Amino acid sequence: MIPGFRYIVDDIPAAVAFYRELGFEDVGPKVGGFAMLDGHGLRLFLNAPGAGGAGHVADDGTVPSPGGWGRIQIVVADLDEELRRLVDVGVQVRTSRVDGVGGAQAVIEDPAGNPVELFTPA
Repeated sequence: MIPGFRYIVDDIPAAVAFYRELGFEDVGPKVGGFAMLDGHGLRLFLNAPGAGGAGHVADDGTVPSPGGWGRIQIVVADLDEELRRLVDVGVQVRTSRVDGVGGAQAVIEDPAGNPVELFTPA
C-alpha cells in the first residue's frame, strides 16, 4: 500500500496541474471536488472544502481549508535549478533556499496555498 497524504484545495484542476509539474500522475477518479495522484512513492488525495468525507465540517464547526505548514517533502537533485524551473511556470515560493545540517530546502505553495517542501540532501 502506498502512503497517502491529503490536502484541501480550492481548485481541483489547478492543483492537479501544479502536482503534475512536480512529477505526480493523475490516477483518478475525479469526482466533483476530488482527485487522486501518485508520485514520489506517495498517493496524494485532493479535496475541495465540502467534497466527500474529508471535506466535511468538523464536529466543532470548523470548515476544512487550505494552507498551514504541514507538508510533503520531495527530494530533488538540484534545489536551485528546480526552484528556477518552477518559478518560471508561475509557482509561488513561500520560503527561499534555507541551508541546514542535512541539506537545503525551500517551501513552495500549490494553487490553494498548501506548502510543499523541496529538499536536496547535503
